[in-house]
Amino acid sequence: MAAPSAGLYLAQMGAEVIRFDQIGGGPDFNRWPLSDGGHSLYWEGLNKGKKSIAVDLGSPEGRELIQALVCAPGDDGGILLTNFPARGFLAHETLREQREDLITIRVMGRADGRSALDYNVNAAVGLPLMTGPETLAPDEPVNQVLPAWDLMTGIYASFALLAAERSRRETSRGGEIRVPLMDMATSTLANLGMVGEVMNLGADRPRYGNNVYGFLGRDFITQDNKRLIIMALTPGHWSGLVNALNIRDGVDRVERETGVSFDHDEGLRFIHREALHELIQAAVSQRQSTELYSALEAQKCCWGPYNKFSEVVKDAEMIAENPVYSEITHKSGLTYPAPGSVASLPAGERLPPQRAPFLGEHTDEVLMDVLKLSSGEVGKLHDNKIVADKQAASTEA
Repeated sequence: MAAPSAGLYLAQMGAEVIRFDQIGGGPDFNRWPLSDGGHSLYWEGLNKGKKSIAVDLGSPEGRELIQALVCAPGDDGGILLTNFPARGFLAHETLREQREDLITIRVMGRADGRSALDYNVNAAVGLPLMTGPETLAPDEPVNQVLPAWDLMTGIYASFALLAAERSRRETSRGGEIRVPLMDMATSTLANLGMVGEVMNLGADRPRYGNNVYGFLGRDFITQDNKRLIIMALTPGHWSGLVNALNIRDGVDRVERETGVSFDHDEGLRFIHREALHELIQAAVSQRQSTELYSALEAQKCCWGPYNKFSEVVKDAEMIAENPVYSEITHKSGLTYPAPGSVASLPAGERLPPQRAPFLGEHTDEVLMDVLKLSSGEVGKLHDNKIVADKQAASTEA
């Protein structure tokens, strides 16, 4: 999902994004989750606001058409974002013969071209062996639900595309930029200090269960059996938490026993977390959730409830009344909230979300507007089944 998400972010910021689809749909066209009618909610989520041209990518004529589209003239053209292999009809060196200043942003699994997906990248960098209960065996992995490396790579790819486009405006030179998932994962962990950590200590970071690493943070249960996460990263978080829970006497006792002060060092709060957790849980278990939440808010503590996602979609702040979202009717025929750009631009209003295209919905428009083909030329491509329009391309029709 890295390349589609990169295109989505660009479209949300106002770029014209044209995706080329295999007639009948590519490998991700029916990817889960699905609607009751069998439509991919995944596909229509990642492709909002884009245009779609449906082409027979297996034919020489179809591939030549895509090459011409990628290399079409114009200051805003000549930019390819793809997860296709570095070799073949979308190889940068091949395309550059038609447009010298072409920019290619190629999302890859590994830098050498081998395949990789988010989940085996995550396994390769060791995070599943740091995740989960402390009681698990050292070699028993816990896979994560969120495909973080795909999503981070998509964000980075869109950033790299804009940087390359700005460079081309200044130098008139294009080039190919490769963004491998594996390199995204390892470099991110290195930026978080984890390379230095393991090389300095000579050992892997152990599992810490639900404890947040490096500072005080974990789940607690209220008197009415509500579970929430409470964290204390900054001195303000810590002092607010002590005040909200009225645990100053207990904290003073632990400080005397350990000979440390927790006021300004989050690392010490992590080291002595078990004693502090005992104080916090004892206080939380005596409070009803509504009263506790108000006390934590009043002291500007860092906390939050554990929600089911079915609750999140109805939450006013997060989705229901969030200005990022608008309720639209999607390609599947379902009507539900969809996000626009997360960032609000100071120069104008946030662009509203647009539904994902039907396969081939913009085939004729793109061929005539971008490649300047006549209606007769487009008709001939249809007759020869090189391209398809919305009705012929869509498996839903």
